[in-house]
Amino acid sequence: MTEPKDKRCTEDEAVAELSSGMTIGIGGWGSRRKPMSVVRAILRSDLTDLTVVSWGGPDVGLLCAAGKVKRLVYAFVSLDSIPLEPHFRAARQRGAIEDEPYDEGMFLLGLQAAAWRVPFLPTRVGLGSDILRDNDRLKMVTSPFDDGEELVAVPALVMDAAFVHMNRSDARGNGQYLGPDPYMDDLFLGAAAKGFLSTERIVATQDLAQEGPPQSLLISRLLVDGVIEAPNGAHFTACEPDYPRDEAFQKHYAASAKSPEAWAEFRAGWLDLSEADYQAKLRAS
Repeated sequence: MTEPKDKRCTEDEAVAELSSGMTIGIGGWGSRRKPMSVVRAILRSDLTDLTVVSWGGPDVGLLCAAGKVKRLVYAFVSLDSIPLEPHFRAARQRGAIEDEPYDEGMFLLGLQAAAWRVPFLPTRVGLGSDILRDNDRLKMVTSPFDDGEELVAVPALVMDAAFVHMNRSDARGNGQYLGPDPYMDDLFLGAAAKGFLSTERIVATQDLAQEGPPQSLLISRLLVDGVIEAPNGAHFTACEPDYPRDEAFQKHYAASAKSPEAWAEFRAGWLDLSEADYQAKLRAS
């Protein structure tokens, strides 16, 4: 029997698999367990015109502020302790990005449809609401059964690549979360042509069983093309129980949306650094 492949790579190697114009998914939830080291690598790259699919947080804000996003597919964009992501808000208000909003339930169904390889899933969510006006990808469909019920057809949210962050992983791509919620990261990977997992620590496969209960083994290696060992890689978002959200840094980031000059200063001081230099500066601050 062939041994499963060692899939370790770096952030820059994973980002090199992307091309401008692609649709990429970013896992996590708001300002929680986001693959931020990968987001920073995308920000440093020359990629443009991306369609980003996300339960949005600072991943969305950073990429919008850097001019990387053409279209945003989302259910919300929040920093949790700061209710509305300020760089996202600025991009939306000036019309810098195309907008594709979903209800949270619809968003989940779109990911599930893509992971199941079906073109849409039906739902009653959204009936009678303005979401049908604001998202022209949503269509109505008639039940083929005797009731003939009219339902909303949520399109599959198919992606070229998706990125998630886990607490632990082995080198083959089996990933484990140890915090309070899986955040649908498995659906992101299932919905994408290529999947990449960053992790706080790579451990031996047999050691995953020692870290948490069986249900915490969320990600199958079959969904993963690359594994990035990234200690503190979700900073400044929360990655419980390894570390909480860095609220002071998040406030500093949010303040950078106040003016172009503030953003330029924040980007030069933090985001233009290599990941190693970013983490070293954090430790020294």
